[in-house]
Amino acid sequence: MQDEKLTGLRPFYVMEITARSKQVEASGRTVMHMESGEPGAPPAPRVRQAVAAALDEPQKYTHSAGQIELRRALVDYYQTQHRAGVDPESLMVTMGSSSGFILAFLAAFGRGAKIAVTRPGYPAYLNTLDGLGMQAVEIPVTAAAGWRLTAADIEAAYRREKFDGLLFASPANPTGAAVTREGLEEIVATCARLGVRFISDEIYHGLDYRAPSVSALEFTRDAIVINSFSKYYCMTGWRIGWMVLPEDIIQRTYMLQQNLFIAAPTLSQIAGRVALGERDYSEEQKAQYAVNRHALAEGLAQFGLATAGEGDGAFYAYVDFSRYTNDSLSFCIEMLEQVGVAATPGIDFDRLSGNRFVRFSYAGTRQTIDEGLNRIERFLKGR
Repeated sequence: MQDEKLTGLRPFYVMEITARSKQVEASGRTVMHMESGEPGAPPAPRVRQAVAAALDEPQKYTHSAGQIELRRALVDYYQTQHRAGVDPESLMVTMGSSSGFILAFLAAFGRGAKIAVTRPGYPAYLNTLDGLGMQAVEIPVTAAAGWRLTAADIEAAYRREKFDGLLFASPANPTGAAVTREGLEEIVATCARLGVRFISDEIYHGLDYRAPSVSALEFTRDAIVINSFSKYYCMTGWRIGWMVLPEDIIQRTYMLQQNLFIAAPTLSQIAGRVALGERDYSEEQKAQYAVNRHALAEGLAQFGLATAGEGDGAFYAYVDFSRYTNDSLSFCIEMLEQVGVAATPGIDFDRLSGNRFVRFSYAGTRQTIDEGLNRIERFLKGR
């Protein structure tokens, strides 16, 4: 049984830090933003041009599942990137991945369902499940294991407490950990054997540094796949994502989308369709993240932070700061207010052990990383 103090709705602390950073900036000071997973670059030029060309037209509702042109482009994406055949009727364009999680939970599970997630993990998983009257079952992953979930971890957790679904991200937030192709195949197979519905969070696909991204669709058509234009395509504020649905929940998801969201924003759908063809631009941004990734890991290591290694993907470093603090929230607030560096406290991602950890995003510019490290050094020397 989970400790009640560790369950229930909690603030999204990264947003709390961002709000505080705006107050610091309003006072005339500069802030190095390393708290949010937001690319420092805008969408590709052709994306912006396409949106500008559409502005004089009335932006009416699209089909609730999304523009057929965008869904066909996504079919091509899966064929090209993953050699996976996808029916456009199984695709649902969503308001970012956030609404995709809501639709997936409501379409595939009943009230009170238990959904397994990793700890540490994306905080909105827990808070969304709580808001929908469902229960999260946390499966701990460790730094010693590279923060990677294994099939054995799933089986052991299922023996302790049965669950109905597993929501899993690779690459993961906050650790950047990614499983191998073989590892994901084993996870998919284990869920199928246990009768656990698998939800694959693939929003950091494209941002793998060690091997090509692998989709669950390469192994099964029974998984719910959730993805987004936010990260790889530099479109966080556009709030546009998509789902690939197994046949048994397509109609229910479609009805939920009609009633909860009507449709994703029309302009954002236009942008997304063009973005899919601009992967060269996205790869240029990824190359900069890779440079930032190395610079951040090197810089943090100089402060005696041995766990500040380079992750497999995404654009985060999840760092053990226990030599400096056992209260990551207070630590991050002090660092923001004293030296103007915004970072995310580990309690956002791990309510049990996150007080020792801080997450840094390296999605911004190299200047942000370099100046951020200088300020962090100054802050740590003053403690």
